Amino acid sequence: MSLPNCSLKVNRELLDPSFESYRLSLDSISTYNVELDAAVSEVKLKDSQYTLDHVRAFGMYNYLHIDPWYEDSVYFVDSKGRVLNVTVTLDTALGKPCEMFRFDSDPVSCEGEQLCASLSLTSATWAALSDGTGKLTLLRTSKRGESSYIKWEPMFSERLGEPFIIVHSLTHVRSHVHTIEVLLLRVQKDPADTKGSGFSISLEWITVDNSAGQSESEERKYDVRKRRMMKGKSIPHYAAVEPQGKGIVVASEKPFAFTEVDGLPLKEPPVEDMEVENPGPIYFWQQTEEDVTLNVRLPEGTTKDDIRFKLTVDCLRVGVGDHAALLDGQLFAPVDPEASTWTITDDKSLEVSLQKRSEGALWSEVVLGDRRGEYLMSDEQKSQLQQRLSYLTSEDLNPNPEKDKPPCNAQELEDCDMFPEDSSTLMRFDGATLKPTHVVSLGSNQFLFSVHIDPSEMPAFCLRHDVDALLWQPRPNQDSDIWEHISTFNALGYVQASKRDKKFATCAPNFSYAALCECLRRVFIYCQPSPVDTVLFNRKRGQQVGQVAKQQVTSLDTSDPVLGFRATNERLFVLTANNLFVLKVNN
Repeated sequence: MSLPNCSLKVNRELLDPSFESYRLSLDSISTYNVELDAAVSEVKLKDSQYTLDHVRAFGMYNYLHIDPWYEDSVYFVDSKGRVLNVTVTLDTALGKPCEMFRFDSDPVSCEGEQLCASLSLTSATWAALSDGTGKLTLLRTSKRGESSYIKWEPMFSERLGEPFIIVHSLTHVRSHVHTIEVLLLRVQKDPADTKGSGFSISLEWITVDNSAGQSESEERKYDVRKRRMMKGKSIPHYAAVEPQGKGIVVASEKPFAFTEVDGLPLKEPPVEDMEVENPGPIYFWQQTEEDVTLNVRLPEGTTKDDIRFKLTVDCLRVGVGDHAALLDGQLFAPVDPEASTWTITDDKSLEVSLQKRSEGALWSEVVLGDRRGEYLMSDEQKSQLQQRLSYLTSEDLNPNPEKDKPPCNAQELEDCDMFPEDSSTLMRFDGATLKPTHVVSLGSNQFLFSVHIDPSEMPAFCLRHDVDALLWQPRPNQDSDIWEHISTFNALGYVQASKRDKKFATCAPNFSYAALCECLRRVFIYCQPSPVDTVLFNRKRGQQVGQVAKQQVTSLDTSDPVLGFRATNERLFVLTANNLFVLKVNN
């Protein structure tokens, strides 16, 4: 069965086609430094952790964690096993990091396989913590913004198998039961993978609650209620649980699927396939500039009452009885459902006529991603195609140099015009059925970063669209368009691709700027266009310039590599092994 295809709908009002470029600003960036009395708990990769997936998951891990509920407050774990907090109220009077929690043993002193300690701020009063050895601790933090000196209280601590890092967590309350959802990431050896790297990627979705042992006099104990395992072959770019634990969203180069529930293999109920004689294409299709005609092969004896047909503007579903659908997915282009028809021409063929909404454009396929049909081209279309492609068989590179559009020269393409070979997908899984409900092929929309915009919602994610970078907010409660385009960073997609040493990228929660940092020292800030105080003219066009988008660059006074990078509306936080730098952003 084909997956339900969706698309990311760009809000054209958030695009700026007249954007020209960023102007380098020489305004100085105020930088403040907090010296750490103990180094950050950095765990370097071992010889056994040699794959690209290990580097992406652990080598590029962001050791700095920002608090979405309380502005300008960040956390990190040091080599003494302390969870430390720095909250900025006045840049010129930065205090020393405040200890919030301490591991029973130093993370770096543990034997066996070791990953970096990871922290996820679950809510305004809870946090999830991993020591990097396979132990999950859930902490009651109180209201962090009001009482920064109150130590965090562990409410749950349990070893959950092989080491992991925490990708995302959230909490919700239903029927007086407090539930915490935690998403764990592992890179595990896979003996069955003999042709690949020998490793597989797992995402484990764990639900912890206090429903057991209810007592009015005693506080309820927290226990693991459910464990669900997903497997894949690439590190996810993005993974997050929906509010109330109703589902999960994963973006990755290679798709994930649920494989286990509570340690038991997930058995797929067999779907009875259609019995169609003579294996081959299950449908044939033709098209004109106005319509598309399909002839779908049917089992012998199929009647009109057996047909299950559903057509919308951009989706088609064709099935017979209770069998698996023959066609199910998003159409190549919109159609007019009211002007489209279907009929059974004989006992083994269903003829579907689709009226194109936009005349003239030719389709390359009927249902996106479905290759089980055969396209029948008319003689007139064959002749037109041969004429269009005749120059490709010429002995000369450019037989007609007077043409307006000479052949493309691949050598003229720049590195930042290239995209990864693998086509990433964005998938939403239902929390009850564990089946995918929405899937988007990201294609050349390169994943850039994820960021918390609103703590009550899932993290947003940023994708490259042509030269721009578009920010998308998951809205799982909406019936349609569950990924909403909320902001645009002009030309950032092109700009970031030229930064070969880029390690982290992020943006301000109010979208006022985006920022990149390299592995060492340099930080780049790209502000949204703002009105200028003086009169400026574009020399080429002779037009007055009303807005200018500033670019700022700063170099940190350190030789240590950058380990963490976070942004608030007014500040950038940059973490190295021995220092925390606070940059005051001039918007």
